[in-house]
Amino acid sequence: MLAETALKVLLRQRHLQEHRAFCREYDKVARVVDRELVGGYPSKATFYRWLSGSLTGLPHPGHCRILEQMFPGWRAEALFLPWPDEPPADPTVMPAPSGSSVQPYARPAEPTTPAAYAGVTAIYTSRTEFSHEIPPSKLFDSASDVAAAGLSLNLICQQYPDLKLRALLRRASVRLLFLDPDGESVKRRNREEGHEEGHLSAWSRGNINIMSRLRDDLGDAADKLEMRMYDETIRFNLMFIDQKLCVMQTYLPALRGLDSPTFVMERSGNESSDLYSVYDQIFASLWESGKTI
Repeated sequence: MLAETALKVLLRQRHLQEHRAFCREYDKVARVVDRELVGGYPSKATFYRWLSGSLTGLPHPGHCRILEQMFPGWRAEALFLPWPDEPPADPTVMPAPSGSSVQPYARPAEPTTPAAYAGVTAIYTSRTEFSHEIPPSKLFDSASDVAAAGLSLNLICQQYPDLKLRALLRRASVRLLFLDPDGESVKRRNREEGHEEGHLSAWSRGNINIMSRLRDDLGDAADKLEMRMYDETIRFNLMFIDQKLCVMQTYLPALRGLDSPTFVMERSGNESSDLYSVYDQIFASLWESGKTI
């Protein structure tokens, strides 16, 4: 008899071991991770094969992203391993059983100092992995200065709770630079990622409308939120917190933003030796040439 998988045990603990309950939770998580995955939950037969422990390899990457968001701290690889008699305090370093072809994730060694890596303090293989470790609440809850540039800026516009976002806008200086939803650059990116016409524009336009309405509600504090848009080939998604921390995500050919590597870096004060200053200058240039919203 096959041992129970970690996924089966965790689902049972949350009363999600029935297919219908799991599908509801799957869609709930998908609305946060990637709305294109809503309704993409596994069939009943596939779901119970996941739980049986007989799966070879891993599910589709989209399923893995959902599962990792559903169970923060767990890598997809570890979820399909047998549940140990004594679960480790850190599930991301669960050892694989003897003979297993699945290699669990192991955290890399911490860098000795940020300076040794030009201020880079962490690197994540995707935005999803980054969000597991550093959710929006850690970035924004105590921030007094936020600057962001990218495509539709979902991290702050969609993934941060509305009440907290309103509080942030009232206390902090916030600058948001969106990719122009009517520009040529967003159309090129849309084609490159293989979306239906207008898909990325709709996200950008929708988030601009959301933030515009919130700004209208700020009254005397409305000037704390500044928004601009630009129409240039998108290369980075940039987020700056309190002029000290930068989150930089690359845009790679044909790969969606959620799946692209994400880098976290700190400002060292030495512009000649840290990467923070490089991306700070890129943001300043884009902001200066941007069109006010």
